[in-house]
Amino acid sequence: MEILAFIPSPSQGEIALFGVPLRGYAFCIILGVFAAVWLGGRRWVARGGQVGTVADIAVWAVPFGLVGGRLYHVITDYELYFSEGRNWVDAFKIWEGGLGIWGAIALGALGAWIGCRRRGIPLPAYADAIAPGIAIAQALGRWGNWFNQELYGRATDLPWALEITRSDGGRVPGTYHPTFLYESLWCIGVALLVIWADRRFKLGHGRAFALYVAAYCAGRGWIEYMRVDDVQMNDVLGLRLNVWTSIVVFTLAVAYMVVSARLRPGREEVVEPVTDHPTEAEAEAEADDGESASSDAGTADDTADTTKPTDLTKKADPDEPKAQTSDGEAKSINKA
Repeated sequence: MEILAFIPSPSQGEIALFGVPLRGYAFCIILGVFAAVWLGGRRWVARGGQVGTVADIAVWAVPFGLVGGRLYHVITDYELYFSEGRNWVDAFKIWEGGLGIWGAIALGALGAWIGCRRRGIPLPAYADAIAPGIAIAQALGRWGNWFNQELYGRATDLPWALEITRSDGGRVPGTYHPTFLYESLWCIGVALLVIWADRRFKLGHGRAFALYVAAYCAGRGWIEYMRVDDVQMNDVLGLRLNVWTSIVVFTLAVAYMVVSARLRPGREEVVEPVTDHPTEAEAEAEADDGESASSDAGTADDTADTTKPTDLTKKADPDEPKAQTSDGEAKSINKA
């Protein structure tokens, strides 16, 4: 009986979806976005928010996040695109892989802030709701690296080793630690941790999101340390740049949790204020109803004016002979 000696890599980076070819990397990113919005929406409603709010704000956050993630990757690994023998046009080929989570979170937060401002919602409350969903999105997105045969660690012959068959882009065929899988499993654990801690301690004012950031960075640090793929020119004091970033961001996230708990304990009582402002369609319908009511009222007034009895409004003429009511006056009139 044969025993699996390694995890095979896909022979191609595309999958067929209803007959339409789709890059595996893009498919995993899209799947992760839908999962994050779905889970974030459920958590938002459970905290008193309105249905659809998370999706509406995601329309701003997701594009900003994709741009930020790509910018971070291109800037930190610029030699992949701008060094001798490289084509700078490849920097725009996002479907070939290369998204930095730090840039995605930073610029995605800016997009979310814009969306929250438009809805009158506090950004920390929104961030707490979507925090575990982001971790799930990362867990799914990492499988895009499997399609591209990237994000792997040192060589190993363990049964769960990842087989690399491509030899382009600095890759050397062989079996390596599947760091993409390690990070995917770690992100699932982070999501479960945030959900549990949020229910147990009623985290609020951005602390659930800070917990997600700290927990992710704790895992990303040691996983990043194992990586040997891509280039090593961005090392700082013997450590990859992403390791240092994990250390710094982890420290900031923990500090935020401590300070926030002291300054603003508890959780927000209202995450999304209920407004009486009608939607655009409702406003138009109300305007049409108002015009119809005014028109009907005006018609009724006109009709009433034309049907008023004239003798009720007619004034008596002072020169007109008055009718006599006494007996004498009545006889005089008759004799005449």
